[in-house]
Amino acid sequence: MFIARQPIFNAQLEVYGYELLFRLNSQSTQFGGVSSQGATAMVITGLFESGLENLIEDKIAFINFDEIFIHSEAVELIKPDRMIVEMLENIEVSNNLMARLTDIKAMGYSIALDDFAQTLKSYPLTPLADIIKYDIMVTPLDRIAADVPAGLAQGKTLLAEKVETQAEFIKAKAMGFTLFQGYFFSKPRIAGRSFRATPSQIQYLQLMTEINADEPSFDRLAQLIEQDVTLTYRLLRLASFRAGSELISSIKFALSYIGLREFERWISILMIHDLSKDKPAELIKLSLIRTRFAESLAKRAGLIELEADAALMGLFSVLDAILDQPMAVVLAGITLPQAILDALIEGEGHLYPIYELILTYEKGDWGQVDSNARALNIEEYYIYHDYREAINWARNVIGNIA
Repeated sequence: MFIARQPIFNAQLEVYGYELLFRLNSQSTQFGGVSSQGATAMVITGLFESGLENLIEDKIAFINFDEIFIHSEAVELIKPDRMIVEMLENIEVSNNLMARLTDIKAMGYSIALDDFAQTLKSYPLTPLADIIKYDIMVTPLDRIAADVPAGLAQGKTLLAEKVETQAEFIKAKAMGFTLFQGYFFSKPRIAGRSFRATPSQIQYLQLMTEINADEPSFDRLAQLIEQDVTLTYRLLRLASFRAGSELISSIKFALSYIGLREFERWISILMIHDLSKDKPAELIKLSLIRTRFAESLAKRAGLIELEADAALMGLFSVLDAILDQPMAVVLAGITLPQAILDALIEGEGHLYPIYELILTYEKGDWGQVDSNARALNIEEYYIYHDYREAINWARNVIGNIA
């Protein structure tokens, strides 16, 4: 079974909830070889087994239903304050469906109409809907400009889906949309402007360059760390936690105790965290999920020698969005293994299939996920397992560095 999540933001770019995308197995479409009722029931069971909160944390889940499964009692397994019922765009509207949705609303569930391309006034489910979702690739914003005021006048919450650029987000927000779904948040806002690193960024870049030198110097690393009292404190605290009762007497000793590869990961995470403070919190979370997910996938694929590079690739995959610069410009100042540069800039090389697998999994492009998994010789079961574990790991890391 595959289950992925896509964040849904409010107008302040805070995560409101996550839409859960799912598929049962590599032979299935969204609902598999069994009925949609059976498939969605298996997904909900899977969510309970793995813990719904592990996927959506303290947010709300958007889950797709059709006219068959909506009648199942399994709907009620998830509490109304943790789930929004999304009705698929191709459902067959009937009196039984209308009655069931009326009952569900009476229980406290909110209802969303997915990929809405109907007429608000005439569509029979509109009065029951709390949220109207517009796929702006299918129904562009200009085409629905007249429908938006009508929806707002009826008290509907409008959600723009497949928002891929900052310009689309700004336009939809100005029109009256209050919820937004898409990968606009993980892309640079301003491309092509000159790049000037801040003193903090320069320090991180110098540390990364020294770490990836042919013969890294612990003396040079210690000198760079000593320039920042906060960084020094963080390092000594980390080393002391690892050492237990053993005395950590110097920065150089702390570095040797932690180890170069572990220090690289730690300093990279701190860099991403510190640089992204004026960005949506979901961006740093996405970076951390990707670093753990990439490391796990490299291990599953037997690329043991590339695990550390895969982890760094995943972590740095959002640097362009954090610094609002093209990836080639951002990475030009960092000495990194060529495999990372090839994957993130050129879209090729040994690590790119892992990066592509991560991106397609996040989007729920299950056919491409299958193709990449086969190329990497990774069994389907491990992908969802590692994705779920990466979400938990990222949440713990954020709790420790926040």
